[in-house]
Amino acid sequence: MITLDPNELKGKEKYKLLTGSIVPRPIAFVTTTSTVNGTVNAAPFSFFNIVSSDPPIISLSIGRRAGNTMKDTARNAVANGELVVHISTENLIEDINETAALLPAARSELELTGLNKVDSTIVSVPGILEAKVRFECRLEQHHEIKNDHGNTVTDFLMARIVCIHIDETVYDPQKGYVFTETLCPVARLAGSNYAELGKIYSLIRPE
Repeated sequence: MITLDPNELKGKEKYKLLTGSIVPRPIAFVTTTSTVNGTVNAAPFSFFNIVSSDPPIISLSIGRRAGNTMKDTARNAVANGELVVHISTENLIEDINETAALLPAARSELELTGLNKVDSTIVSVPGILEAKVRFECRLEQHHEIKNDHGNTVTDFLMARIVCIHIDETVYDPQKGYVFTETLCPVARLAGSNYAELGKIYSLIRPE
């Protein structure tokens, strides 16, 4: 067994260790409205999960660029208080990957894809028409995460879901079931690697 002190690891070493160990990770595909010119920015994030089901709150952890500069998604969400979070699936993942390109805030990453916008029901930010699941969200909380030098390195967002859109092929409204095998979500691994669903099995939880 190798024992490591995180204080003795370089930033890149810690990133590689954590993203290689904490897998698979769901991928949030997020749209926001640019604070620069109102265009729709879009980007994927794999530091993403559920915080609470009642109220329905999800989390996004968005690392800052060099120089402590907020990424477009974080800046837009904090400034406007709204975002739409989509579940990344097999039918979308190649287009979603294209939106990870570094573009000026005034340009929409959707220009690089074949994806189409659709109006939201409650928030002003458009969603992605082709997504099988999308959550219209309002920002609940924003926390700045600082490193040991006191520099803000990550924006941690908690977003409350205010409207859910889910394709009828992946949801049973009578039982409330989501058909995971039909949804075909994609997960993030380390480096440039992704994963699709593999073997699915059940375990009965002890009482």
